[in-house]
Amino acid sequence: MIIKKPSIFIYVYLPDAAVLREICAGIEEEGVFYEVAEMSDICPGELAWNAANDSMLGSGIGLNGSHAAFQMRGANKKRSVQEYDKPTREQARMLGANSARAIKKLPFK
Repeated sequence: MIIKKPSIFIYVYLPDAAVLREICAGIEEEGVFYEVAEMSDICPGELAWNAANDSMLGSGIGLNGSHAAFQMRGANKKRSVQEYDKPTREQARMLGANSARAIKKLPFK
């Protein structure tokens, strides 16, 4: 029997490796699991919205190239909770951490 851990889903399309690494590091710092899946070429906001709706935790991140977005289930599809085009290392890490802090009901960084 395969049991999946509750995880933040990260849907990517041709991701910038450095940005993805920092997003994942931010999530890990908060002690939450994540899963990365390759998807088709759509905007990061829509990737994040799909990831949030597919995730058991209701938190998702979309990354298309170096454009990253964070979304929560039930939020407005057209407006991401947090979004960056070409984020710095700190912004990418903060985006990952905030996606984890949202499900832990902690204030954002």
